[in-house]
Amino acid sequence: MSQDGPGVDLPTSIGYLLKETATALRTAMEAVLRPLGMTVTHYSCLELLAQRPGSSNSELARGTFVTRQSMNVLLQTLERDGVVTRPSAARSGRVMPAQLTDRGRRDLQAATAAVRAVEDRMLADLDEDDRAAARRLLQSMVRSLRSAGSDPDAGDPAG
Repeated sequence: MSQDGPGVDLPTSIGYLLKETATALRTAMEAVLRPLGMTVTHYSCLELLAQRPGSSNSELARGTFVTRQSMNVLLQTLERDGVVTRPSAARSGRVMPAQLTDRGRRDLQAATAAVRAVEDRMLADLDEDDRAAARRLLQSMVRSLRSAGSDPDAGDPAG
């Protein structure tokens, strides 16, 4: 069955190329994280906790682009494995802020080196000016989509 009218030219579609890039990046990151016993979400959670200690389940879910339920399962596993700590009871409401343990910081250090190598490989053909331009363009695209209201989950990607 054929499409009515002209379709999207995939080789020149920015949206398609962004998705292809994101998929290739995630695949490469998963490949280097798997031997460390991590997924991209696991790594992202540790990275966020290192940069924002005491983050809540909801904050971590938003920052890693998963549901609160998925993040809660991950945090329970990380806590059981001694990678993060959370209080046994919420101090207010249901918020139980998480913190990296020494083991979590060591795990993160190894994962960060692996992920940096993937990003370096992805950017190898770009000079510093091109890298700065790419960051600027991607940030502009995100701002444009969010300000136009086209992203219904912009304020809460975790749902």
